[in-house]
Amino acid sequence: ERKLMANTIDLHTHSTASDGLYSPTELLQHAHEADLRMLALTDHDSTDGLAEATEAAARLAIDLIPGIELNTDTDDGEMHVLGYFLEYERPAFQKTLKVLRDARARRGERIVELLNEQGVNIQWEHVREIAQGAVGRPHIAQALIDAGYVQSVPEAFDKYLRSDGPAYVARRKLSPLDAIRLILSANGLPVIAHPLTVPGLQKLQAWLPELVEAGLVGLETYYGPYTEEQVEQLHDLAEEYKLIPTGGSDFHGPGIHPTPLGGRFVPFEAVERLKSEASKRMGTNPPEFVLPPADKE
Repeated sequence: ERKLMANTIDLHTHSTASDGLYSPTELLQHAHEADLRMLALTDHDSTDGLAEATEAAARLAIDLIPGIELNTDTDDGEMHVLGYFLEYERPAFQKTLKVLRDARARRGERIVELLNEQGVNIQWEHVREIAQGAVGRPHIAQALIDAGYVQSVPEAFDKYLRSDGPAYVARRKLSPLDAIRLILSANGLPVIAHPLTVPGLQKLQAWLPELVEAGLVGLETYYGPYTEEQVEQLHDLAEEYKLIPTGGSDFHGPGIHPTPLGGRFVPFEAVERLKSEASKRMGTNPPEFVLPPADKE
């Protein structure tokens, strides 16, 4: 059964450049098969998949938006910030991303060390092979499955990797405000990803004035599994703060999230508004970003 309104846009996807299962080329191939006309590749803390994705998109007549998803921490849990239409080749921007990714890799190594100390024997080399790009906890979960310690990714998180689990290691922290400023430093458009996960609507409402003042331009409203009611709530909030309601599937590969690639309707107006906002910034001199020093862990 085709959906009543065929969807042609997905603004939230991942590839092997972070924790997705498909290479950028494979991802674009699947997008093409799903009749998508417009795709944003938004890997975690990395733009390494964008050159390959751009090439594949041109071949398949898909409009590719260069994006990123930055993981940030608050006292109430993680908040993710998407960035769209980045001038991602700017050296200062790439240098900051590298610092964040290196911290992530060190974190991965420490998690593996902790597991080893607890008699759970998986190899860091194997985790790196699984990841191919930036290492995340899902890759460690896969190594645990391969070694027969658990049957599934949820079980790996539940037993070892959840934030209060026996092999959890804190990350180098970036605040939501830092993430917004980092994206602006590449002339990108900052958008809050899946705003209802953490820290929830009330917290978000309390923070929005500050985030908007810092340069937030959008709110992910049409997100994968959100109900019509949730979409409406977020849409009202976006209107109240003059933010662009964006959306997407958060696709990482088959079986990782409930929503398939292109499986969430995103109105074309979202893209038109993003494009018009991006065109105002393109080629201008953005404010510089300075990464705050790391917390002592």
